[in-house]
Amino acid sequence: MTQRRPRLDELQEKARALPRVPGVYLMKDAKGIVIYVGKAASLPDRVSSYFVPSAVRSGNLGPKKAPMLDIVEDFEVIECETEWEALLTENRLIKDIHPRFNARLTDDKTFPYLVITVRDDYPGVFITRRPKDPEYRGAKVYGPFTGGYALREAVQILQRIFRFRTCSLDIREDDESRERFRPCLLYPIKQCTAPCGAKISREAYRTDIQRLIRFLDSKRSVVLRELRDEMKDAAQRLDYERAAVVRDQIKAIEKLDERGSHLDGWQPEIESFYTEPEKGLESLRKTLGMDHSIRCVECIDIAHLQGNETVGSKVCFVDGRPLKNEYRRYKIKSVEGGNDDYASIREVVSRRYRDAGVGQELYPDVIVIDGGLGQLHAAMEVFATVDVPPPMVISLAKKEELIYVQSRSEPIRLGRENHGLRLCQAIRDEAHRFAQHYHHILRRKRVLGES
Repeated sequence: MTQRRPRLDELQEKARALPRVPGVYLMKDAKGIVIYVGKAASLPDRVSSYFVPSAVRSGNLGPKKAPMLDIVEDFEVIECETEWEALLTENRLIKDIHPRFNARLTDDKTFPYLVITVRDDYPGVFITRRPKDPEYRGAKVYGPFTGGYALREAVQILQRIFRFRTCSLDIREDDESRERFRPCLLYPIKQCTAPCGAKISREAYRTDIQRLIRFLDSKRSVVLRELRDEMKDAAQRLDYERAAVVRDQIKAIEKLDERGSHLDGWQPEIESFYTEPEKGLESLRKTLGMDHSIRCVECIDIAHLQGNETVGSKVCFVDGRPLKNEYRRYKIKSVEGGNDDYASIREVVSRRYRDAGVGQELYPDVIVIDGGLGQLHAAMEVFATVDVPPPMVISLAKKEELIYVQSRSEPIRLGRENHGLRLCQAIRDEAHRFAQHYHHILRRKRVLGES
């Protein structure tokens, strides 16, 4: 305790000097490895609380985080504009780097989205954690939202105003059987206009949906003003129960602003994902001339920032879906002070497939190397030295999107809509994201000067 106290005192002093803004903090050990990621509504208050002597003595950090104080040597912070941005940033970093002292957010749980199926004759409004599923193709997407409960409550409130459908029925304007269909209970209680029972025209229903979209895209001031007036009126009538209900509704509507944009890539593993893996795997099998089905595909990528801090990544897909607990990131050790992708690939391939090369582990069905012919040759140099070779190694070149295969002299050029190519692109892009995203988040404000 006495030996670590001077170090903790220095960290506490550094923490108290932080700007009083929301943000994310990253605790690091002596080697600079991130061992814990957390979020804060106020950075100096939250970060300094770890190093206060009374908190250390009382064990307020709990049994899982208390040992962290023995090895934490420094910390880094990322300033955020809002608390919800800090929450999304924390979630993204924990999922990407898996710090050893983080017990939560390391699973595949994701934040929800609100989707409006605008391509349908009668668009539906849905809450989902998989906005890229086929049934939402072409939908208008909002989120991710940081509060799932508040989002569900807000949708219930909005349904009473705009009376949209939330069912999964396939409702088409030219379906004459709608005239004989009995609507659900949402119709008589005036929470849906019942397009399923032909109670509203397509034009009138879509007008309501456009009003909803404008509401979601605006500041929602009119609705909030009406709710505040209702709450005030209920309080004046001493109907405090109703006033409390309206108060909670106001909070739910206000929390619609606590969301990111799916265009910012907060949850890229579900926001940008190839949606037809079965077709992709079969197409790739035929393209590569393999006589057995493809189940497991791994991809290796190399990323660096101007030749510094080079890292390699390995992602694993089984049956065309990501297997997140098999993702790995490798800090390149053999290349110092330079930008040598070939040497980096040789190191990662050697480290990843060491056991498979001596028959102690199975290879994936296909290994994809991000790059062109040179990157493929670098990988094959390693496989040429092992006792057990892999069944199939290919590389995918950027821009031209050519596939180079271990046993062929000429690359394979596929159409942009080829299912096998699109699957390879999705896996390659995920490997690139996994390698780059940590650096991108850490440096986008500091190095690139973004506000």
